[in-house]
Amino acid sequence: MSTSNLLHAASFLFGSLFVGSVFAQHGSDALDPASEAIVHAIESDSEAPELIAEEVEHNGVKFNAGKLIMDHIGDEHGWHLWGHTTLPLPVILYNTERGFSVFSSSHFDHGHKTYGGYMLHEGSVVAVNAADGTDVHHATIDEAATKATWDISITKNVVSLFISLGILLFVFISVAKAYTRRAGQAPTGIQNLLEPIILFVRDDVAKSAIGPKYMKYMPYLLTAFFFIFLNNLMGLVPFFPGGANLTGNIAVTLVLALITFIIVTVNGNKHYWGHILAMPGVPGWVLAILTPVEILGMFLKPFVLMIRLFANITAGHIIALSFFSLIFVFGETSTGAGLGVGVFSLAFTIFMTMLELLVAFIQAYVFTFLSAMYIGAAVEEPYHH
Repeated sequence: MSTSNLLHAASFLFGSLFVGSVFAQHGSDALDPASEAIVHAIESDSEAPELIAEEVEHNGVKFNAGKLIMDHIGDEHGWHLWGHTTLPLPVILYNTERGFSVFSSSHFDHGHKTYGGYMLHEGSVVAVNAADGTDVHHATIDEAATKATWDISITKNVVSLFISLGILLFVFISVAKAYTRRAGQAPTGIQNLLEPIILFVRDDVAKSAIGPKYMKYMPYLLTAFFFIFLNNLMGLVPFFPGGANLTGNIAVTLVLALITFIIVTVNGNKHYWGHILAMPGVPGWVLAILTPVEILGMFLKPFVLMIRLFANITAGHIIALSFFSLIFVFGETSTGAGLGVGVFSLAFTIFMTMLELLVAFIQAYVFTFLSAMYIGAAVEEPYHH
């Protein structure tokens, strides 16, 4: 076996402990040949370094770190569980010419085959003019049909959303029943765990930012905090039901920000709107400049909420995976470089994972606190001397 094969084997085996966790989070869509070779070798539970090296050498493609990272943080039409086992998810499509199409994502054969006139291309479903079971490399994308197709599939992030909602409902219904059943008694179990967090959101977030009217908005603030916190934590778990990058999906953070925007806009009092549309005591010529700025600020606030949460959660995954990918990148140059960088990369990946536990709480707190501040500014009564 050549020296090149040996360095591949050494670096790949050194990272095998973590690569299973990484690929467990994006196993349903098609990967590049080198990545598929790594997955195949590891999932085969092979103890022979030669097999891993030969898999990569046979495909003749270098490790694609960019695709690995983007596959990890993106959404998928299936959920990889372990080994070669993948949980297929429903693909639901509507095309203005073809009508509705509903089928299992398993028909795509992990992104290698076409089915029903569609195939997976870079994580998205596209329309093709090819018979069912055609290899994707021999299928041609129908651009016009693709533009006329609406994808409303139950993807990995959607399933993760349902799971997190189910967990939240189960936990808080149980806690509510415990308070009713043990009225006046000291909390125990999960009730005892959550009560300090609830009091923290109430006293240090809602009361301080909103004021006397805080109770009206407590249900939303608590829901937002625990929803974000739970999904941030689940995103760090490399196996089912964790591993989905839900709070790193900009569509999810957009909806959360829009809910805050609607609450602020609907509950804004006369004092709030007066300061936005015509700030008291300001000359008319200044209002011509100030009022458009204030109106723009109304829309910038939810935009900041959306980008802050999305960017921070996504950045954490990208940083950790980037350092982890250095094992394979440097491993292709020399054995020593692969092993040397591997020690540093794995240590830093573990450090980043621990840091992400803190970030999971901080980002939930920041989103909730900023939402409370925006609500507080909208419902604040005018101060009279």
